[in-house]
Amino acid sequence: MFFSRYAAWLTFLGVFYGLWALFVFGQNLWATVVEHWPMALSMAVGSYAAGSTPMGGGTVGFPVLVLLFDMPASLGRDFSFAVQSIGMVSASIFIFCRRQQLAWSMLRGALLGSLVATPLGVLFFAPLVPELWVKLSFAVIWGSFGILHLYRLREITGHDHAGDPRCPADFRVGLVLGGVSGFAAVSVTGVGIDMVIYAALVLLSRVDLKVAIPTSVVIMAFSSVVGVAVKSVTGDWQPGVLGNWLAAAPVVALGAPLGVFVVGLIGRKPTLLVVALLCIVQLVWTCVSERATLGVLGTVAAAVAVLVCLGGFEALRSLGLRRERRREGAGEVGGSFPVGGGLVSGS
Repeated sequence: MFFSRYAAWLTFLGVFYGLWALFVFGQNLWATVVEHWPMALSMAVGSYAAGSTPMGGGTVGFPVLVLLFDMPASLGRDFSFAVQSIGMVSASIFIFCRRQQLAWSMLRGALLGSLVATPLGVLFFAPLVPELWVKLSFAVIWGSFGILHLYRLREITGHDHAGDPRCPADFRVGLVLGGVSGFAAVSVTGVGIDMVIYAALVLLSRVDLKVAIPTSVVIMAFSSVVGVAVKSVTGDWQPGVLGNWLAAAPVVALGAPLGVFVVGLIGRKPTLLVVALLCIVQLVWTCVSERATLGVLGTVAAAVAVLVCLGGFEALRSLGLRRERRREGAGEVGGSFPVGGGLVSGS
């Protein structure tokens, strides 16, 4: 039963590990893999977060490379693309094999938006963004995301709405947000679209985490593959990506699906809380490590940017509350959608 249900995922793992081993040992690169063992260790944690939260594996990989190892921010972005194209794709296939409910309306829109906007961002926008801005963009996006979860976690984890898979409004929201975040966030930092779509689902559409998080995993996997395709066609990979990828990829191929599975046993609230704190820590770390370059004005600008992001989240939440009240006032009753093995009511 297990092998038949997870045949696609097991096939993916078999093909990946076979090609990885063929390349590493055929090119005598085992010493390179061993040399980059710290990244493999870091991504053991990062891949779990990628599968169990609305955060790509690059959310850990980027700060480890950029803040801990003092590598260029562009390397952190390219590594995020490369490692997520294995870990989050593996997690996505695992999710499909488990037949987990997804927010299909918003997901379809986000997929289309990302497909068009991410290549444009990688080619025309990201090269214009200075390295310091890349660091700050990452820090601000995920720092504000962490703060949001500290004071809205109880509300976010209390939703039980699975969403309407045929909602045209959600499709349009996904299309716009997928395009904007693909162009402005994914192309610059390698992550971000997962958080944006997740935020829209839980704040605007009031969707259950068991639906919102797998949806965010799938959109980030897709955007990472798009990023890898663009980088490969143009040949514009940062030096150092290959060695780190060779060490981390075998870990994330299993770690991200493991996160999908384990979080169903221990619950999402503890994991989200820990990751939220880590997001805030990396924001503070970035500001402290770059204080000489930022100065007082730059630090204040970063704080204002965090407040702007939080204001955007709160605006989404206000719209979501009004939307929910209209739905309840109209007495709409939808069908039931499977969520995590059970049924919740949709509208």
